[in-house]
Amino acid sequence: MLSSLLIANRGEIACRIIRTARDMGVRTVAVYSDADAQALHVRQADEAVHIGPSPARESYLVGDKIIAAAKQTGAEAIHPGYGFLSENADFAQAVIDAGLIWVGPRPDSIRAMGLKDAAKARMIAAGVPVTPGYLGADQAPERLQAEANAIGYPVLIKAVAGGGGKGMRRVDAAQQFAEMLQSCQREAASSFGDERVLIEKYILSPRHIEVQVFGDSHGNVVHLFERDCSLQRRHQKVIEEAPAPGMDAATRAAICAAAVRAAKAVDYVGAGTIEFIADASEGLRADRIWFMEMNTRLQVEHPVTEEITGQDLVEWQLRVASGEPLPCRQDELEIHGWAMEARLYAEDPARGFLPSIGRLEAFDLGEGARIDTGVEQGADISPFYDPMIAKVIAWGENREEAREKLADALTDAIVWPVRSNAGFLVEALEHEAFASGDVDTGLIAREGDALMPPPRPSDEALADAAAALVGSDPMAGFRLNAAPRTAETFLLDGEPVMIERGTGEPDAEPLDALLIAEDGQTWQLSRWRATGGAGGATGDGAILAPMPGRVIAVDVAAGDAVAKGQKLLTLEAMKMEHGLVAPFDGTVAELNAEAGTQVQVDALLARIEKTDD
Repeated sequence: MLSSLLIANRGEIACRIIRTARDMGVRTVAVYSDADAQALHVRQADEAVHIGPSPARESYLVGDKIIAAAKQTGAEAIHPGYGFLSENADFAQAVIDAGLIWVGPRPDSIRAMGLKDAAKARMIAAGVPVTPGYLGADQAPERLQAEANAIGYPVLIKAVAGGGGKGMRRVDAAQQFAEMLQSCQREAASSFGDERVLIEKYILSPRHIEVQVFGDSHGNVVHLFERDCSLQRRHQKVIEEAPAPGMDAATRAAICAAAVRAAKAVDYVGAGTIEFIADASEGLRADRIWFMEMNTRLQVEHPVTEEITGQDLVEWQLRVASGEPLPCRQDELEIHGWAMEARLYAEDPARGFLPSIGRLEAFDLGEGARIDTGVEQGADISPFYDPMIAKVIAWGENREEAREKLADALTDAIVWPVRSNAGFLVEALEHEAFASGDVDTGLIAREGDALMPPPRPSDEALADAAAALVGSDPMAGFRLNAAPRTAETFLLDGEPVMIERGTGEPDAEPLDALLIAEDGQTWQLSRWRATGGAGGATGDGAILAPMPGRVIAVDVAAGDAVAKGQKLLTLEAMKMEHGLVAPFDGTVAELNAEAGTQVQVDALLARIEKTDD
């Protein structure tokens, strides 16, 4: 068995590998860039080596630096994880040439499956069904157009060297073909340095079914059943599950046997995934499921397979890399229950799923599911890497139980102030089609806005949060010569909202701010007079305009002594008046506001100098 291992990766997968290696007594070495100096995987490993600046092309993608780090620390082997250099055959060979153990398939196997056209030709020879299409070497636009016309539209143009959803174009009619071909070739050349393409029949009700395979150096190959990864957004997997809904025993036997033949055709060693596309217009049938490609590495979604089989796939990888035979025979592997995984990303669905960066001031995914993550509360989400911050995995006796557990876990997720897609995932899990198992790769694109989470908390949640903020404050809602006001202005993520608050708990202390977590989304609600936000004050006494507006009254002058909570000026915005108050006892050291002037958000209106105790 290996005694030491360098992990040529970062984040969630690095932490995942470290966890199993530690359990097996294997010493671990992490590598890190400038951006990851304080990352969780660096602190969890037994040793860590800095390999360069933050951009991946200067650190995690520089094979020579990683091999040098392994030599420097005395690591016996290198585990590439997924992404980065995990499917780079030249890097795998360089690791072997350096006298190190490569935890992965042989370089020749990676090359054999790396080019989609050559891989498909090999699969045809091995008796593995492939999607009807054109794999020829003639790349003349006229020939490609003629082949597409013969296959029949719609067709899919795919980059020969593509992957990760890049270099793919759907063409619905002959008139569109030339334009789509040029677009696909440009992207393929830019992303992979290879503009060659192949043509496939486009499946109108496609399901993405994949089979986990494992081989060892003794000639054994087994499968660990299938996964369904059909819920996708722009060709990127969103929720994965195992087994596949609607898969009967006969179809499972056929597709898994085909996957084993595919792995044997390239003398496969280690963990791999055979991806198939299924035409589910008439349910899952063996004669309508075709080979798509092979991923010659551990997949992001491997935990769902672990959950239904009870096997640790990273442990299998390390044992196979050590020269041991596979831990189980095929007849010793069984499916137990159902598992689902959701990919939690730091991205904002309301802004077109743009990545969200910053510090995770609050990060709590609860204890109701398995959490595979590479971050913790207080970590910084940087712009340099994939924005996935965690995988949330739930197991149940059946699909419905697994789905409900996963939805419950995501509903309670707290991620703030970084935005996440947790609310979107909850909507997807609770969508009628997904809940019934009637899902294909186009579901998210078809449903669009129906899967978008609500832009603000429910009225009930706002009322409860507002009541908690006010507590038992006897002055809450106070008005001279009038009944107390129950509707008050608060700030929701910095924006003013009018809330009909409930009644605070007796003897409860008023709060300045709190977080509302509902249906996977997190907001901050703060009192209008709260220091650092509601009153427009920062910790150093700067009174900032919380929004664009017009100053309608100034109640103090420069040099005046003021008490904490005393109104300084009034700002009119969004048809409401907002009083800005002193954050503490002090003196008006600076005043830049005049009645009648327009101000922009964060404009410095005044500065209060704190009085010494």
